[in-house]
Amino acid sequence: MTKTELKSFLDEKAAFYENPEFLETDPIQIPHTFTRKEDIEISGFLTATIAWGNRKSIINNAQKMMRFLDQAPYDFVMNHKDKDLLALQSFVHRTFNGDDFSFFIKGLHHIYKEYGGLENVFKSHQSKTSLQPAISQLKLLFFEPEHLSRTQKHVSDPAKGSAAKRINMFLRWMIRPNTKGVDFGLWDISTAKLSCPLDVHSGNVARKLKLLKRKQNDAKALQELDTSLQKLDPIDPVKYDFSLFGLGVFESF
Repeated sequence: MTKTELKSFLDEKAAFYENPEFLETDPIQIPHTFTRKEDIEISGFLTATIAWGNRKSIINNAQKMMRFLDQAPYDFVMNHKDKDLLALQSFVHRTFNGDDFSFFIKGLHHIYKEYGGLENVFKSHQSKTSLQPAISQLKLLFFEPEHLSRTQKHVSDPAKGSAAKRINMFLRWMIRPNTKGVDFGLWDISTAKLSCPLDVHSGNVARKLKLLKRKQNDAKALQELDTSLQKLDPIDPVKYDFSLFGLGVFESF
């Protein structure tokens, strides 16, 4: 395929898969149950945090998380007492357990109380071209309160070589405009700075399309893929997440 043909092919797939009908099988449906900005942010962040493994299990467990938070995540985060966290101890999604969940509530409280919220952290620490430095900074700030060392593994750090798939997915949700009823367009941050949520599906398709050569799905691979996608659309490169993921998951490309 020529570059023109590749762009046309991926544009067509992006338009097809960025469709509210696919919300039924996508974890983004969880924040779509809320209307308040902070509820969308917090439910999205928690959902993205457990977004690995079986998609049905992710959705079911994210719904459980919201029930634990009385379907009012921002109010729970900001006004909970220590005794309210005891109920969260029974939660488990793969290696993310009740201790992790309890700390995430404390960490989010810290981010909103001390740093003005998730959006402000990312806006304050973005670089001229990328949000990856802001992800690293978020991790530093998030874990300032006392915590179990095991919980740190649930927030990725690009500075340590991670592709940070789940946080990049969350950022796509928050930043890309809500023109098709899928992403939210809540944050005043340029879509040009977004990075593709790189996982086994998008990575394999990207390699078949010669958008990515590196074999590992790590930070270096993410940078390579971002560069390739930015050449196709410098304003909104991450719309191609829909293309790559859709081709991999729904078409076994």
